[in-house]
Amino acid sequence: MSDEAPSYLGLAPYLYYTDATEAVEWLTRVFGFREKVRYVDAAGEVFQATVLAGTAEIQLTAVDEGYWEAKGVDGPVGQLNVVYVDDVDTQYERVKEAVGETVEVTTPQDQPYGARLFTVQDIGGNSWAFWQRVSDTVDLPVGWQEIRAEDDS
Repeated sequence: MSDEAPSYLGLAPYLYYTDATEAVEWLTRVFGFREKVRYVDAAGEVFQATVLAGTAEIQLTAVDEGYWEAKGVDGPVGQLNVVYVDDVDTQYERVKEAVGETVEVTTPQDQPYGARLFTVQDIGGNSWAFWQRVSDTVDLPVGWQEIRAEDDS
């Protein structure tokens, strides 16, 4: 076994929606993602698609209501998608305007680890955090500490 790290080429979330056609429309309209490709069935409904957040790819697929039940769970759990932006307040205003009062969007807040972010849930129940690096200074609570890995390069 080699000690050499793999050559990673990227990472893409793979998200599940009961209506992937609606999800593509929502993600592009509300978040400003760009559609890269969609695959549709004979009825013209999306069963698989890729949207872009900048150059980052987000894969999505359609699953019927029995999909999660067959897996023994209520639905997808435990995922938070972080999208890095250069102006979190502008993205917040965009999202708030697009969803109106229909979706809860947290107010952007500065975090002690140098980020400013807000969160929102999409129509499929997936959680999103729009995140802007605002400082390299970390202001952690008493007793907390920052531990960085050594740089191997």
